[in-house]
Amino acid sequence: MGQVSANHSLDRRDVVKTLLADRRDVLVVTGLGSAAYDVMAAGDHDNNYYLWAAMGSAAMVGLGIAKAQPDKSVVVVTGDGEMLMGFGSLATIALQKPANLTIVVLDNGHFGETGMQVSHAGHGVALDQVASTCGFGWTDEVRDMEGVWQLREQILLRDRGVKLATVKIKAENPPRVLPPRDGSYIKNRFRSALGFQPI
Repeated sequence: MGQVSANHSLDRRDVVKTLLADRRDVLVVTGLGSAAYDVMAAGDHDNNYYLWAAMGSAAMVGLGIAKAQPDKSVVVVTGDGEMLMGFGSLATIALQKPANLTIVVLDNGHFGETGMQVSHAGHGVALDQVASTCGFGWTDEVRDMEGVWQLREQILLRDRGVKLATVKIKAENPPRVLPPRDGSYIKNRFRSALGFQPI
């Protein structure tokens, strides 16, 4: 437990707000729970694709969107617990190598949605190193706001291939800022923002 609290110091809302400020046409996919609340707190946007009740699938949804929209930068914002549920997706994404995809893991070392139990990441599993071993083009572990600003720059770059960063945030639960919960509405709003007809 000491290692988790000593090494996780960033405010999750400040991190996400900084990453998404002046985002232009960046497409954002959220993991369920706190990551979705953080993105919503930074400002709702038609280019946000919020996931509900789909734990472990955020990275793969991001992969699908990145492959379908190669001219757009795609960012997955998710937590360490959610990313651990989709652990195998890192290998698939590394093989696909979408240079327009960046995965941002908000790592508080806990399972925030189920009672703040210490997660595998909290016990030392380094998701950025796992991604690097799988073959991601760029990975990092971010521990300060300077690193967050550098990560923000990486989102728009295409010269390093697929990217992943773990951002070490404090283990806390700020007030929930709920995004829309209607899956059809979220899907159709996102499609419309990309110029497609609702289905």
